[in-house]
Amino acid sequence: MSQTRLHPTPAGDDDFADPLQYAFASRDADTPQLVSRALDRGQAKLAFQPIVMAADPARTAFHEGLIRLLDDAGRVIPAANFMPQVTNTEIGRRIDVLTLDLALRMLRQNPAMRLSVNVSARSLGDWRWRQTLEAGLAERGALGERLIFEISEASAMMLHEVVMHFMQDMQPRGVAFALDGFGGGMTAFRHLKDFFFDMVKVDKTFVKGIAGDPDNQVLVEALVTVAHQFEMFAIVEGVENAQDARWLQGIPVDCMQGYHFGAPRFEIDDLVRVALP
Repeated sequence: MSQTRLHPTPAGDDDFADPLQYAFASRDADTPQLVSRALDRGQAKLAFQPIVMAADPARTAFHEGLIRLLDDAGRVIPAANFMPQVTNTEIGRRIDVLTLDLALRMLRQNPAMRLSVNVSARSLGDWRWRQTLEAGLAERGALGERLIFEISEASAMMLHEVVMHFMQDMQPRGVAFALDGFGGGMTAFRHLKDFFFDMVKVDKTFVKGIAGDPDNQVLVEALVTVAHQFEMFAIVEGVENAQDARWLQGIPVDCMQGYHFGAPRFEIDDLVRVALP
């Protein structure tokens, strides 16, 4: 006698034998619709992760604001389920606009805060994103002096002329820039010296377990040396334990970020502003 399924499985997939697996698979399949609906309704928050001073990890240099989109029940839609697919699309531009708008609101409400947010190089020419930025920079409170844009290595190298021109326009207005994922992609060093990055964030793939990994130690030291040679602040992300943190302090790096110092949270307690070089 054939067995009848209590719940239909997604087309072409017979691996979901229990309702819980099916529920997760169905939700993943609906992710594009969930993302679009969240954007339409403004269902989003920033989660804040501290970037601490390596010389004194008790001091927070600034926070990174990470966008979190919410479904109709208020649950976070996993970014890994959609960000890689939407970065270069219209949805990616809308996410960048919403992220910037939330960041500017946070800076208005917290005059002691310094905040970084991610942006794709493709959004730098988007009229909605630029309009949001210009409106924020025109306000009182020197928002630009407390705003940092993180641009991924791949994005910056793909549209390096666009990024360079934008930096030339923005840095006189106090905006700072961080090269995200430094060393994890295809950085063209002939372009690096022409950029105006204030800081780099060393790719976290080199950091996990670095205290016991001589190969990654050499790579991270080299990347930090390059950053300092170009007069850029060196931040190492993905620090997850005390052993790795202690090793990194001895290079020395300038700042560290990772779950060892704090996970991304919707609420933040410490807003002491540290003056960065």
